[in-house]
Amino acid sequence: MKKLLAKYIGSKISLHISGGKVLHGILTDIGADIIVLFDGINFLYIPVMHIHHIKKASSNEADIETPAESPYLDYEQEISLRKVLTAAKGMFTEIYVTSNQPLHGYISSVMNNYFVFYSPVYKSMLISLHHLKWLIPYHANQRPYSLTNEDLPLQPIPFTLARSFDIQLEKYIGHLVIFNIGDHPHMIGKLQSVEDGLIHLITAREESIFLTINHLKTVHFT
Repeated sequence: MKKLLAKYIGSKISLHISGGKVLHGILTDIGADIIVLFDGINFLYIPVMHIHHIKKASSNEADIETPAESPYLDYEQEISLRKVLTAAKGMFTEIYVTSNQPLHGYISSVMNNYFVFYSPVYKSMLISLHHLKWLIPYHANQRPYSLTNEDLPLQPIPFTLARSFDIQLEKYIGHLVIFNIGDHPHMIGKLQSVEDGLIHLITAREESIFLTINHLKTVHFT
């Protein structure tokens, strides 16, 4: 991919990504599994797995000036999704995962196929790597919701971490959990079991629901 798109670095492009989103901006960097787009205000780090197609933007699609500064994340050599997530640990960021609702906070840990994200709204969340659509680092002087250091201190992770998403979920059997930011009533309930790629959940009305782990994007706990 890098070889094919290298000639477009510095050019204005349009991206169609999962969820029906269309993004416009200047292509500033390319890695094996991620690209960086400058939209005129922010640098967006976009995993390749969610890009449906890319084209050079027409003049009326992207009236954006070339960025005067470099991206805010510091990574060595070729960029990759894992390097970006690791470099972003502890920094305030905006991420987009599900429900047309961006999440604001910071990454506290990066595991094999998920990462832990602390949101002042949802607290500690597990985010599947496969469902991260983009990440935007905050500018140096920005903070989520204008919260102070006292309002939003760096929080230690309140639980031990397994290397994989499904094993981590097993730790919460018997607890109330909220999947995909609770975008549907059957995404909230008591976790009964995690087995063979399926989640068994008991809803508020004591209905059994089975969810496939591959479609779980976010998890947070009551």
